[in-house]
Amino acid sequence: MKSIYNFSAGPAILHPSVVKATSDATIEFQDTGMGLMEMSHRSQPVVDMVSETDNLVRKLLKLPDSYKVLFLQGGASLQFCMVPMNLLGKGQVADYTNTGTWSQKAINEAMIYGKVNVISSSKDSNYNYIPKELNQSDNSQYLHLTSNNTIFGTQWNSFPTPASKESYLVADMSSDIFSREFDIRDFGLIYAGAQKNIGPAGVTLVIIRESILQSVTRDIPTMMQYQTHINKESMFNTPPVMSIYAVNQSLHWLDSIGGVSNMEVNNKRKAKKLYDEIERNSLFNCPVHEDDRSIMNVPFVFNDELDEANFLDYCADRGLYTLKGHRSVGGFRASIYNAMPEEGVDALIDAMQDYEKKF
Repeated sequence: MKSIYNFSAGPAILHPSVVKATSDATIEFQDTGMGLMEMSHRSQPVVDMVSETDNLVRKLLKLPDSYKVLFLQGGASLQFCMVPMNLLGKGQVADYTNTGTWSQKAINEAMIYGKVNVISSSKDSNYNYIPKELNQSDNSQYLHLTSNNTIFGTQWNSFPTPASKESYLVADMSSDIFSREFDIRDFGLIYAGAQKNIGPAGVTLVIIRESILQSVTRDIPTMMQYQTHINKESMFNTPPVMSIYAVNQSLHWLDSIGGVSNMEVNNKRKAKKLYDEIERNSLFNCPVHEDDRSIMNVPFVFNDELDEANFLDYCADRGLYTLKGHRSVGGFRASIYNAMPEEGVDALIDAMQDYEKKF
């Protein structure tokens, strides 16, 4: 078979070792005679696996003991409401940045529970940059941002500081978690749907500083309380065991190749190669401001009115799949997450160069 490179924005590419291990575990897990998805989440092998995954998250992100690791369900979309439900009391204010579709959805949910101050927005330019001027509140509970915007290909290359010393950052890191180093101590809470950079759909990673809880007095359904899941170590209800195992294997692979710091170097090198080709190639351009370009999701468009479908077919014939851009941007989008090998980026660059020769 020819090599296939999957540039999908999510669900997305996984390292071959992760796919193999997860496949094997469906047949038999750790010599138990049972497949992992048949096993009780209360069984010792599963409990140990989830605990190991927790420890891998802690090791790779250098988490202090004051932070708890949760494996929840509902994707980042459920976190859009769980965050303000647990952290934003009635009459309190939270600062939100609006840098894309998912930021806007988070804003809409937060407005149900408290006052939302949209401190910056790039909506007027179809979200092609990260606004740096932030009109923050003096008394905000937290500052929410989307660290990487999958659809529009922008990324916070450095994180803002909340105006209040009592405030903290909250971030949706669904599409760039474990792709680069950051200081967790700046954040009160981070959430990430696994299906873009660390695993399949079905599990959502939440990292929370436990001390930020207990400040909201509203009645919250038991299942929607972070404290419930902290107390039960992500086992309050049946967790998505297979998805957690795939994350476990992704983190083992990441650890084996030098961790987040080494992965950041790899990711920046891959992204630079692709952006350099887009800039050089007479057929393409990138609509994102140069200072805010993502190292995970690279959108690019034709300079002239060429046939996009023809280029997509041309790439597919070379084993380069799911490069169609989101309808909000058009053109093309290459998602080059952690598991995308550099050879895949090189193959896409070769296709772009050969296509240019045709014109």
